[in-house]
Amino acid sequence: MNKELLIQTHQRIKPFIHKTPVLTSQLLDDIAGCKVFFKCENFQKMGAFKMRGAANAILSLSDEERQNGVVTHSSGNFAQAVSLAAKKIGVKAYIVMPENAPLAKKNGVKTYDGEIIECESTAEAREFTANKIQKETKASFLHPSNQDEVIYGNATAAMELLQDQPDLDVILAPVGGGGLIAGTALAVHYFGNDCKVIGAEPFEVDDAYRSLQSGKIERNTTTNTVADGLRTYLGDRNFPIIQKYVDRIIRVEEEEIISAMKLIWERMKIIIEPSCAVPFAAVLREKEEFKSKKIGIILSGGNVDVSKLPF
Repeated sequence: MNKELLIQTHQRIKPFIHKTPVLTSQLLDDIAGCKVFFKCENFQKMGAFKMRGAANAILSLSDEERQNGVVTHSSGNFAQAVSLAAKKIGVKAYIVMPENAPLAKKNGVKTYDGEIIECESTAEAREFTANKIQKETKASFLHPSNQDEVIYGNATAAMELLQDQPDLDVILAPVGGGGLIAGTALAVHYFGNDCKVIGAEPFEVDDAYRSLQSGKIERNTTTNTVADGLRTYLGDRNFPIIQKYVDRIIRVEEEEIISAMKLIWERMKIIIEPSCAVPFAAVLREKEEFKSKKIGIILSGGNVDVSKLPF
């Protein structure tokens, strides 16, 4: 892994992504006691940062591999990202989705011409079904968070943020499967100027926090959080990067997530999903740590079911 590889990744995916804006709010700065720069990946194509990793993973395949298509398992954003990236690049996409995945997300996949294969809503069923399709079609498997090409693609969000704001003290990102925080950590390592990376996750699914404590990948016994995008666990490709380059992980309560989400909706007039609000909730929870500093936050996505808002 090196700096040049990240620069090449960014050049490769540029035609397929938006350079998303960085927004600020004086009112939220006053509430937080620091200067916050929000990198708005909720404005990314298909509404989340995952477009970056999906595009890079598909573009990294050989012509022969692309002819056989790609397959992934995802209940939401990565499913849509792979479908859209595959459509734009001209590749067939097979999307394994749990039968209880939100209808809005299934419809999103269909809009981008992804072929949905439903399965039971367990991790085992997802993996079994994806493996089966892979054997039958010779499609290349794309992992939502635990694949080098996906991680490098994800890194480009923080790279762009640092181009706009080179003197940030800290960048925060939410932690689910670990693909975004690992990419963010690599970007900060190679392009940051004495900048720290801090992850944020709910107490209800604090596997990454516990993994850093124990030194091995931990699982969650419950998934009882409003931050539905963070219910997954780390993988063997992203965990070593997180161990090496992430300063710490701050955990937040459910009501803190909802409160932070509501603040961003009300004050910034933008739509973000609950997972997205977790880093800002972490800043509000630990104001002393961030006092008077310049903070970057990756707003990971805005694909929320507006009929089921938590507030």
